[in-house]
Amino acid sequence: MADYYTNFSLVLKLNAELKQYALDLAKKAEANRSNDEPVPDGFPASLAEVIEDWNFDTEDHKDGIWLHSDCGGIDAACLFIQHLLQKFDIQGHIAFEWSYDCTQPRVDAFGGGAAFITSTEIESMTTSDWLRSKTP
Repeated sequence: MADYYTNFSLVLKLNAELKQYALDLAKKAEANRSNDEPVPDGFPASLAEVIEDWNFDTEDHKDGIWLHSDCGGIDAACLFIQHLLQKFDIQGHIAFEWSYDCTQPRVDAFGGGAAFITSTEIESMTTSDWLRSKTP
């Protein structure tokens, strides 16, 4: 039997105040994702839809917060980052990549993708989508 993984790791640079808000919000999401209770009070509505996909860890980092996973959560991570950009009016963009991996040499098990996130837009692509776009 093969095990499949979706890996990503990035540091989101935040000052101390923003970092604490982000860590508190992530803690609420992580605690809620494994039970059937209602979304916690004060939890952003924009993130409530993806709380079940919150399959990544958020940890304190000297420069901000470290987001990482080996089991996915790409959509939730993108929306979480966008929420922070919007809430704190952070200009610019955040970009990161992920990989698909497998413990067995399966033909459909490897690849990856990337996301480009601003406060108003999330653009993402996967290598399989890109390859399909090149096939006539």
